Amino acid sequence: MFVTDSTIRSPHVIIDSWLIKKYLERKNKILEENAVNLAQIQPNSVVLELGFGPGLGLQEAVHHLTDSKGKLYGIDYSEYMHKVATRRVQEQITSGKAQLLLGSVEKIPLPDSSVDRVFHCNCYYYWPDLKKCSAELHRVMKPGNLSVTQVVSQGLLRGKIWHPEHYMDALLATGFKDIRMEEMEDRDVKFNAIFATASKLS
Repeated sequence: MFVTDSTIRSPHVIIDSWLIKKYLERKNKILEENAVNLAQIQPNSVVLELGFGPGLGLQEAVHHLTDSKGKLYGIDYSEYMHKVATRRVQEQITSGKAQLLLGSVEKIPLPDSSVDRVFHCNCYYYWPDLKKCSAELHRVMKPGNLSVTQVVSQGLLRGKIWHPEHYMDALLATGFKDIRMEEMEDRDVKFNAIFATASKLS
């Protein structure tokens, strides 16, 4: 989940950011765990999490990357969340297993066709341009049967318009295929998972 620029620059930034961190850690743990599992990460996968927040998903994903070729990337717009997540996976960053990037999904600083798996939780409705960000996501993904998982908690979004069909349309328009949404539940938490596969000409 991305923290907005207005939040970052608020005079109450420390209090606001701390509260956001605690909220995400409490509410998003189950979502992050499911996102990682649904992404079907392999030991040698190159994995990217968008909007990693306090780093719960990063912490879960890195356990799957047991092969020396396995690599974890994360990108988030918030400097505060970048610092929090860096502390959480500092050991993996030091060893070179993980790298956290500060920036926007509109411009991911990774090469074309370099990522096997992507996952993100409660993230896409903060993107300024769904189609542009989806195209950038498609650019960095390797061709083939590559899953993109978006997990959305219905409880977290109560009263919020999140328009999954707009996101799915953007995925389709930018080269993804086999796009589907499934309703799921885990430990009394209800959520939706959106899957897509990067389709590229050989």
